[in-house]
Amino acid sequence: MSPIYLDYNATTPVAPEVVAAMLPFLHEHYGNPSSNHTYGDAPRVAMAESRQEIARLIGAQPAEIIFTGSATEANNLAILGLARAMGNMRRHVVISAIEHPSVSEPVHRLQELGWSVTVVPVDEYGRVASRDIATALRPDTGLVSVMHANNEVGTIQPIAEIAAIVRARGVLMHTDAAQSAGKLVLDVDALGVDLLTLAGHKFYAPKGVGALYVRTGTPIAALLAGGGQERGLRPSTENIPHIVALGTAARLARERLAETSSHLLALRDRLHARLSREVPGLALNGHSEHRLPNTLNASFPGLSGATLLHHLRGRIAASTGSACHAGDAAPSGVLGAMGLSRERAAGAVRLSIGSGTREDDINAAAAALITVWHELTQAEHV
Repeated sequence: MSPIYLDYNATTPVAPEVVAAMLPFLHEHYGNPSSNHTYGDAPRVAMAESRQEIARLIGAQPAEIIFTGSATEANNLAILGLARAMGNMRRHVVISAIEHPSVSEPVHRLQELGWSVTVVPVDEYGRVASRDIATALRPDTGLVSVMHANNEVGTIQPIAEIAAIVRARGVLMHTDAAQSAGKLVLDVDALGVDLLTLAGHKFYAPKGVGALYVRTGTPIAALLAGGGQERGLRPSTENIPHIVALGTAARLARERLAETSSHLLALRDRLHARLSREVPGLALNGHSEHRLPNTLNASFPGLSGATLLHHLRGRIAASTGSACHAGDAAPSGVLGAMGLSRERAAGAVRLSIGSGTREDDINAAAAALITVWHELTQAEHV
């Protein structure tokens, strides 16, 4: 039997409906959407429909959606593209201490080019205080980027509060919402953001496709030179099968949001309750309320999370943190930014649930985690 998959924050399987929607565009509708002949018609129409579905998912206009090859590309375009468009007008950027590398690294690149950067801390729950963002703002601040929900601990940020402060000062606001789609309601006007990033493979579309929302009137410049696709902001022949997949996944996420969120929350809390009862000293990492409904990050006492998962490798597929740092033995930078001790951070395990998770999976995973933790910690004391 395959291990129980509890790593949906790393990636999701492609939904069957998404696969079915893609297939015709790998075979019969293979034309270039920029072609004027008949073979370009179906891809062009399908791309427009997908753009509309993604816009509906986040409360935007279709013209405000830019297709990209990933959330990493979308984040780079948002940050570096905005910086290129602004020139020397405002050369100060504010980010949080727990941003994904696809945000923090482009910002560090700007710093190497002479931009000023302020990194705002988070509290012990991984949450940014809007007052700290307000304090960080300067007359030359051009952009604030704070992720919507953290990929490791699931903490949801007060983006609407932050954006209200930021935009009142004439500063642009970006949020990386890669982990939010399909789990939380997303509305760009309610959030008050100017730019928002989505990742297809986080909500049951394939890897290799993402999108960037760019509010009408937001200054942004292309990072690549080429044709005029995607308003000239992402020049290259569009990946129609993956764009169709993204649109289909967006429609499913919108239609099933209430049911999915309820399912995820019930299973996550069941898992947490069982582990808390039978693992003395288990510590929740992240906010108890303002948290993704599918994410449980918990520290197992007296044992490293990596050791625990290693002994469960054939039974449970989970992680100690972001897949982007899977080869790094050091404790999570997110947990460090939250002020957790090195021992607690080392004991952390991220268990993230998805639409394919069932109650039997949760029961079996909890039993395995509890049994192996007891065996390993008792062995250490013999």
